[in-house]
Amino acid sequence: MGQDSARRAGARGRARDARGRGADGGSYGHAADAGAGTTVRTATVPEQRGPGTAPGQAGAGGGGRRGKDGGGGGGRSSRRRKKQRRFRALRWIAGVLSLLVLATAGAGYLYYRHLNGNIRSGSRTGGHSDVNKPKANAAGQRPLNILLIGSDSRASAANVALGGGKDLRDDPPLADVQMLLHVSADRKNASMVSIPRDTRVDIPECKDAKTGKDYPPTNAIINTTLARGGAGCTLSTWEKLTGVYIDHWMTIDFAGVVRMADAIGGVPVCVQENVWDHPTPAVPGGSGLRLKAGTTKVKGKQALQWLRTRHAFASDLGRSKAQHMYLTSMFRQLKSQNYFTSPMKLTGLADAAIKALKVSDEIGSVPKLFDLGMQLKNVPINRMTTVTMPTIEDPQNINHVLPKPGDADQLWSLLRDDVALDKNGKAKSSATPKPSTKASVPAPSDPPAQTAVTVFNGTGGDQAPVPGRARTIKELLVGKGYGRAETDSTQKPQKDTTVLYPRSALAGDAQGVAKALGVPSSGVHQSASVTGVTVIVGADWREGTTYPKHEKPKAGSVPTSADVLNGGKKDACMPVYKPYQW
Repeated sequence: MGQDSARRAGARGRARDARGRGADGGSYGHAADAGAGTTVRTATVPEQRGPGTAPGQAGAGGGGRRGKDGGGGGGRSSRRRKKQRRFRALRWIAGVLSLLVLATAGAGYLYYRHLNGNIRSGSRTGGHSDVNKPKANAAGQRPLNILLIGSDSRASAANVALGGGKDLRDDPPLADVQMLLHVSADRKNASMVSIPRDTRVDIPECKDAKTGKDYPPTNAIINTTLARGGAGCTLSTWEKLTGVYIDHWMTIDFAGVVRMADAIGGVPVCVQENVWDHPTPAVPGGSGLRLKAGTTKVKGKQALQWLRTRHAFASDLGRSKAQHMYLTSMFRQLKSQNYFTSPMKLTGLADAAIKALKVSDEIGSVPKLFDLGMQLKNVPINRMTTVTMPTIEDPQNINHVLPKPGDADQLWSLLRDDVALDKNGKAKSSATPKPSTKASVPAPSDPPAQTAVTVFNGTGGDQAPVPGRARTIKELLVGKGYGRAETDSTQKPQKDTTVLYPRSALAGDAQGVAKALGVPSSGVHQSASVTGVTVIVGADWREGTTYPKHEKPKAGSVPTSADVLNGGKKDACMPVYKPYQW
């Protein structure tokens, strides 16, 4: 970035996010120093010095929400900001760590039973979704997808004490950190996929399960979903965006997370150069992180600063990578200290983790969380991969981003097909293959001429819908004997073409329709959202009358723009943006 771009950075950094707070609360800008030569995205709200820091040195506190008086600095508004936004980056770590902790309960299982009273839960979904559960493999296993959400809520005294903003308790929360944990059906590999909080997406119609309030569909940045019906709305938005069925959600409260890092003696992290994330003339924010080049074991305040650091790591995307490094390093640390086999070591961690969570109803008990965790326990560290959804700059707002066409869906297709993001799995044996265990397909209950079929156009979404697509496929069905086929003009954008049926008695008829169209049986699902056999022509079939063959992507075929980090990379080290080197 040249000096003209550097001068523009200051103006961009002052843009505010959906709640009207400064960019440190959630918007994209460009960090630059005089003479800097690299384009980056970062936020630029003034940072307040934490207690005990020397003049000119940034403290742990970060810029945050604007006060209710709307003031941008000084006075009571400035004092409020001093306490706000300090711990947002850590709270979601509790969710991942909770799974790791619960996975190791073993002999200490009875201890965790008393924690049931601390578990809070809510409805799995807050909006309508046509995404169906994937088919089970030959062993009856399905992939497991859990959405981890970091909320900025100030709804408790503990959160106010850590994050400040006692006058903001009634503000609707934002989903500042969002990460999908995917565990393969055979439980041999796992991945964690982040979406930047300022990604503009289509948000479906949602309903708040507590208040009954309905929220119409909209197009907005994804962190606003938590205020539009709770975590269930965030989950529904992810399903709409990715086409991936999500089993559960976890929202993370940040109380107690710092002492969890302390309990394991800190987490090793690495920087390539000396780093000091301090205010500069162009970018007045900063986390206060100050480390020498090389590896340092961070805990307490330093752990918080590492997870909050944005400017010195060049952008929000750089901060996501640093968070990924922290998580995989923590996992290695837990294994090296035998936390997975020592109930005594887990006592304090489990208590803090459970108190930090709110989960979807299906997993709202310690035994269920224990069972869930046990499915993650044996995933090798070199089979755990972290990535960030590829993005491009939003032409409507420089502080927002959009999913990168092609690359983003390539990533989602890997998850939809349950293909490992790494290449570290064992090669398939050349021995005689086992006999097929495919389930038999039920026979249709009615001949095609008597089978009613409704066809919807679902080719929209990332691209404009193809006009007349439902009519084309309806005519194809009529030509194959389905004279009762008809169209519905309602648009139902989705990634893949599916055939749905409402009750088991119609399963054979749905399979017959799928066979007539050339849609594989894996695209046939039972759904309570339809009243009869229904075809939704997805974005994968935008032209022609022959259903395109889908080649399953190869393991490890992740686009390079996804910023891949494998858990087995012990020497991972963050580069430091030049203005923040010392």
